[in-house]
Amino acid sequence: MKFNYFKKNKYFKILYKNFKNIKNIHIKDLFLNDKNRFKKFSINFMDIMVLDYSKNIINDNIMKFLCKFAKEIKLNKEIKKMFKGEKINKTENSSVLHVALRRPIISKNFLKKNIMLKVKKSLEEMKTFSERVINGRLRGFTNKKITDIINIGIGGSELGPKMVNTALKDYKNHLNIHYLSNIDNNNLIDILRKIDLEKSLFLIVSKTFKTYETIKNANSVKKYFNNKINKKKFFSKHFYAVSNNKNEAIRFGIKKNNIFKIFKSIGGRYSVWSSAGLSIMLSIGYKNFLKFLNGANKMDDHFYNEPYNKNIPIILSLISFWYNIFFNAETEAILTYSNRLNKFTDYIQQLNMESNGKNIDKNGEKVLYNTSQIIWGGVGTNCQHSFFQLLHQGTRFVPCDFISFVNNRNKNFYNHNINLLSNFLAQTKSLAFGSNFIEKFSKKYKSNKNNAKLYKIFFGNTPSNSIMFKSISPKNIGILLSMYEHKIFTQGIILNIFSFDQWGVELGKNLSKIIYKNLKNRKKVNYEYDSSTHGLIKYYKKWKK
Repeated sequence: MKFNYFKKNKYFKILYKNFKNIKNIHIKDLFLNDKNRFKKFSINFMDIMVLDYSKNIINDNIMKFLCKFAKEIKLNKEIKKMFKGEKINKTENSSVLHVALRRPIISKNFLKKNIMLKVKKSLEEMKTFSERVINGRLRGFTNKKITDIINIGIGGSELGPKMVNTALKDYKNHLNIHYLSNIDNNNLIDILRKIDLEKSLFLIVSKTFKTYETIKNANSVKKYFNNKINKKKFFSKHFYAVSNNKNEAIRFGIKKNNIFKIFKSIGGRYSVWSSAGLSIMLSIGYKNFLKFLNGANKMDDHFYNEPYNKNIPIILSLISFWYNIFFNAETEAILTYSNRLNKFTDYIQQLNMESNGKNIDKNGEKVLYNTSQIIWGGVGTNCQHSFFQLLHQGTRFVPCDFISFVNNRNKNFYNHNINLLSNFLAQTKSLAFGSNFIEKFSKKYKSNKNNAKLYKIFFGNTPSNSIMFKSISPKNIGILLSMYEHKIFTQGIILNIFSFDQWGVELGKNLSKIIYKNLKNRKKVNYEYDSSTHGLIKYYKKWKK
């Protein structure tokens, strides 16, 4: 791995020297040598969340020099640029304004551009609409109350809202929320079988109103609705749009008053706080949605104001950078000890890998080091019975984030929650410290290949962060999401890449349009394709009924 970019940094060189000294030290020994380790390497946030990062391969010097490294690259200056609304998304010549949706602490800077006035207006429109639907005042064409909301969108227009609504299921009202994203027609059919068109509203969520999968699904639903109802005048009572492209939405058939604006400077994967999160407000109500925004704002405040050594997103980012660059950790696992967070890893996967999965730096040079890690994971305790074998005894180095909630709103089966938390604590401990049998791992056992005890050795030394919340709530989910957003933004600054574009998703999508035409054409295959694509198209045409 070549580190020419980082070698310009004085503290990177110091970190590299420290890495050589610590890389073979076991986490167990770090704890033995420092009785105050937890107190030193943990942060209590507002007495509702604690971050414990003591089970990492770090010491005082490592953390000190990581913070000095961040200072040398002028991280704080880059943070202020985002909060001031400067155009930090250089490849698209755009500001990055998702923090403005949470009523930012630096609101004066946004007021200059009337952003806060637009945010307030958007929230009021969402509030009016959602309350009319929830209270039954807005009804379908047969005057029946609405029972089902179908969110048609993909990527950030689906992953974020779906994840939040799953996490806050205990706060939902009577409305059923469905998400149509995949152009596999089974996704569409499964939803249509569940709903009554007379009692359903469709939200088409696309900033450009040109997202291929979204518009394809929207057209299919439109055709289905018009065929079933057979009166186009009823269409406007059931179809709404969330978009920045009002003209395109109107051309599709959406009434002007049925369009909720999403700001141009809000990226899809950061849009859950905006009108793209309308399905969340419809599910949990306006007041809970405000608490969700407020939680994110509290973390924004912390991220902007706290020094590096007490700043949760920055610490998480620096530790991630430490493992990525120095330990060559290619993956990170996110392990959520709450079934309500069963969509969370998917959400963070997109947030991280779409933001920082780049191979060209800000100077237009090819990147010679790893950028985004591969994000994966699952829900505890399920994943303990699948891939934890690899975490405990495999050969891969996989840093982990463990997330848990001490309390939930479901008071039944109380002991289940204690069992869940005991597993959360046991796994972080055993991954870090291994088993006591390590001390007995001697030549005597090595020489006896048939000794079963050899296969029961747990060496430990797998690092992890423990993120424990007092409870699961709209405010705390807002805190959690904002924390990861700022962690990923910080990583992009450190790695010297642009985090807010996603050109990598375009190539395959554009090529699919060409192949689509060829698949529909019953004539010979276009021979400009490579032999593999050509061969597979021939099989498709041969087998297609």
